[in-house]
Amino acid sequence: MKNYELLDIYRLQINRILRFCVYFLLPLWGSGVFGQVSANIDSTSIRIGEEIRYKMLVEADSTQIVVFPEGQTFLPLEVIESYKTDTTKNGNRFNLIKEYALTQFDSGYYTIPRQKVMIGDQVFFTDSLKVEVRDILVDTTKQKMYEIKPLVDVDARLFNWKKYIWWILIPLALIGLIVFLLFRRKKRKEAKEEELPPYERAILALQRIDASHLLEQDSHKEYYSQLSDTARKYIDEEVYDHAMESTTDELIARLDEEIKTGALNLDKNTIEELKAVLKTADMAKFAKSKPDIGTAKADRNVIERVINETKNAIPEPTEEELLADEEYRKAVAEKKLRRKIIFGSLAGVGIIVITLTVFIIVKGYDVVKDSLLGHPTKELAETEWISSAYGSPPVTVSTPKVLIRNNFQLTEEQKQILKGNETFVYGSLIANFYITVSTIQYNQQTEVDLSKIVEGVVGNFESQGAKNITVKDEEYETLGGAKGVKVFGSLEVTNPVSKKDQKSDYLMLNFAENGGFQQIMVVYNQEDRYAKDVAQRIINSVELKNAK
Repeated sequence: MKNYELLDIYRLQINRILRFCVYFLLPLWGSGVFGQVSANIDSTSIRIGEEIRYKMLVEADSTQIVVFPEGQTFLPLEVIESYKTDTTKNGNRFNLIKEYALTQFDSGYYTIPRQKVMIGDQVFFTDSLKVEVRDILVDTTKQKMYEIKPLVDVDARLFNWKKYIWWILIPLALIGLIVFLLFRRKKRKEAKEEELPPYERAILALQRIDASHLLEQDSHKEYYSQLSDTARKYIDEEVYDHAMESTTDELIARLDEEIKTGALNLDKNTIEELKAVLKTADMAKFAKSKPDIGTAKADRNVIERVINETKNAIPEPTEEELLADEEYRKAVAEKKLRRKIIFGSLAGVGIIVITLTVFIIVKGYDVVKDSLLGHPTKELAETEWISSAYGSPPVTVSTPKVLIRNNFQLTEEQKQILKGNETFVYGSLIANFYITVSTIQYNQQTEVDLSKIVEGVVGNFESQGAKNITVKDEEYETLGGAKGVKVFGSLEVTNPVSKKDQKSDYLMLNFAENGGFQQIMVVYNQEDRYAKDVAQRIINSVELKNAK
């Protein structure tokens, strides 16, 4: 064989070896066969919603950067949590352990895909792993099945203020009551003082000034203001009715005139003393003058002496003045009484409005309206219910009112088949609420086909004037074990008085127990917000007395 032919054969073999390395050896090295990257799980079979621990082991040089997968790279399994990397040193190399918590909420067999790990500039892949997710078995022989509950409106607001409304309103009401009582007490005290004669009020004001200790607190301005106001108020009520708004000079000039005309029998020296004290008070109020404590107390005694002398200097009122004053007092008293009545009425109305507003916010407008004005079905729900057995075979049922027997005369043909036919009724089909309990007893053993009863529901309602009737049925079992058929739906009936169509719902239980037939029916207005709960309560109470 020639040399160039041997060279071609060698080249071909080398190419095959290289291709083998590229296609087989490199992937195995990247997937962890050589021990640099590997992965395992703590369980290959879990129940729906349980957690799998996925552990990834990486061996790398201390100078290399390792990047683990993040995010939902484990689909179809979901990542619950990605734990921190645990690192241990082995010589000049690091062993890294990265864990993930995975789960799945649908049963079946799943494959966790291989995961990509970056070590420096190289890419490595873990092996894919299989997982079984099992259903949770339910023993239906022990777990009783219930009807699907209806949808309920949920308050999606972040802050449920209704929950805390009483914690806010009660303290506010107590604070308001305390403030009201204190304010009322103050008003009564002021009113009581207003009823005192001017002289007694003036002396009481001076006693308060003495008890205030304003001089010890260096409050000369306030001390002289109260002292001046006490003298001016007494003079304003007894001598000159503009004393409060007059200047000191104007007031003294007016008192001099009263003395000259003989209306006021007061000594001139007393007027001069009053003038001196009022001037000192003006200086203390407007010029921030601060007389010594001795002078201030002496001025207080001057004011008391002026008040006493003025009281003695005022002539006794004539009979006409006394009568006029009495009439004035009566008028003032009547005015005060009217004001009290008006304010009391407004306060009462305000309390009622606030109370109603609070209850409307907490309970709702309809509930408050029905509580105040009444609602026939609400009264049925809140009354004391009666549990009684009706008919033969007997049916026990709880109702808000006693059902009235509705006697039917059996025809001769019916008497050949039936021992009895009893019906007990409350209300009517066009009322807000209608209840009937019917029992039939046969002369001979008779097999009752409840499916035919269901078929006859529409005809029975139509014979009573109903229309647009919908019918649904399902098997039903009482708590006592009596089995029957529940029929339910809706219908419309025309009110003969208002000529308007009334939409109603109905619930009907049918049983064939103890050699007879029993039927319990409740019909109620769809727009009655209390009727549905009352109807359900009646249906839930039904029991056949001799049921096993």
